[in-house]
Amino acid sequence: MILDLRNNGGGWLDTAITVVSEFIKAPNVVMYEQYGDGTRTTYKAKSGGVATDIPLVVLVNEGTASASEITAGAIQDWARGKLVGVKTYGKGSVQHINELKDDGGAVRITVAHWLTPKERLIHKLGLTPDVVVTISDDDIKNNRDPQLDKAVEILTSGLP
Repeated sequence: MILDLRNNGGGWLDTAITVVSEFIKAPNVVMYEQYGDGTRTTYKAKSGGVATDIPLVVLVNEGTASASEITAGAIQDWARGKLVGVKTYGKGSVQHINELKDDGGAVRITVAHWLTPKERLIHKLGLTPDVVVTISDDDIKNNRDPQLDKAVEILTSGLP
């Protein structure tokens, strides 16, 4: 299976946990939410994943961010599949919005950071793929996708 998370800016954390749970076995850790005071919340995979044993490659790029990075990071840390592409965006923080009085705007405050199961910080660092494959302007112009080609190669190389 090829999971394409390129240019996926993320979404809801609970959805990322649900997606990861299809690929890694419960009760393995999906991610940690580390707060400024040192406390942490652990998120674990839910049972019942239907794709925990099939070959997997995840496509990532600079547009892979937030909840998509949680998904890719958990798959990478558990050696569940290979990440192919280029370094991800690096959006791994939890922010609260505090509205100011009298419609004076709002202040966004970072209160926590996301860590992969191996406790790698995602924020501002991103994830480095296992196999780095770039897409050139010429590839785009000629409608080629070397990242997808590499994913297919990885998946088919182990087959008889």
